[in-house]
Amino acid sequence: MNKIKKTLFGNKPVTLDKNSLIMAIESSCDETACAIVRGGREVLANTVASQIKIHEEYGGVIPEIAAREHLEAINVVIDETFKQAGIKGDEISAFAGTVGPGLVGCLLVGLNAAKTLALVYDKPFIGVNHLNAHLAANFIDTELEPPFIALLVSGGHTQIIKVDSFSDMEIIGETIDDAVGEAYDKVARLIGLPYPGGPKLDKLAQEGNPHAFKLPEAKVGGYDFSFSGLKTAVLRLVKSFDGREMPINDICASFQECVSSTLFKKVKHALEETGYKQVILAGGVAANSEIRRKIFSLKEQGYEVYAPAMKYCTDNAAMVASSAFFFNNTFDDIDVEVFSRA
Repeated sequence: MNKIKKTLFGNKPVTLDKNSLIMAIESSCDETACAIVRGGREVLANTVASQIKIHEEYGGVIPEIAAREHLEAINVVIDETFKQAGIKGDEISAFAGTVGPGLVGCLLVGLNAAKTLALVYDKPFIGVNHLNAHLAANFIDTELEPPFIALLVSGGHTQIIKVDSFSDMEIIGETIDDAVGEAYDKVARLIGLPYPGGPKLDKLAQEGNPHAFKLPEAKVGGYDFSFSGLKTAVLRLVKSFDGREMPINDICASFQECVSSTLFKKVKHALEETGYKQVILAGGVAANSEIRRKIFSLKEQGYEVYAPAMKYCTDNAAMVASSAFFFNNTFDDIDVEVFSRA
């Protein structure tokens, strides 16, 4: 497959093909990441410096602290990525960076680093939408191509996306309030789990009874979602124990069953309505055990199902490089600015 990109400095065309090397940088939240990917699918190096331990004591990500940590880590992860891949800067075909959505101070660190590398080595610069990058994680080590239905589940976004081609995609459903990741973290706090709560809740849910408590599923039309009412229902359930020992595992399992069932029904409906035979799972919450199990159960009904390897579910730069290679809806202007919301 070939792609045509403009360089930074004029109209000289640049062809990206299966042998092209893209170095990408991701710094939208609390991971400083850099990767080199060949042809959008083969990862030669993937370096991630996580800040989870730093933010644990605050119960969430502090943007100012996160931005300072990115500044400390950025040169280290870039150098380590070049070293892992055995590649020099002048061998890179194009440099890419996450433009948004994300935390503005954090995004600026990675994006400016990517722009600087492009200028230093006189190579094309490609700006990437973070959400598209999560979808592109499914291209790594696979032969996946559109069309497909995508379920994007992350800390800040829950969307069903109809992807007709590499240049044509449409959000056909999304949350009208809390994203799935937000709902998990809020419920985790309600029952006293430390940050990050989502993975811990998932682990406890695997030891509980998913049918112990009947929790409400929001009646939202079309492919849209709502999880704020579910969060309130869990709050009432927790308060109902009034000092008595809570069956935490059962509460976690019942909550997770409600969320995963809602997602599954909407995705199944989208597949039936569009007639598409491929579905992908993407985003940090794509690592959730029950959501993953339910979506993969669609294989039994004849659908092809894809999800990234666990290390490519959370924020990383390999997915940014893959997105820069495959998706046409990128930003080729060196002057592009970061944005915080989708």
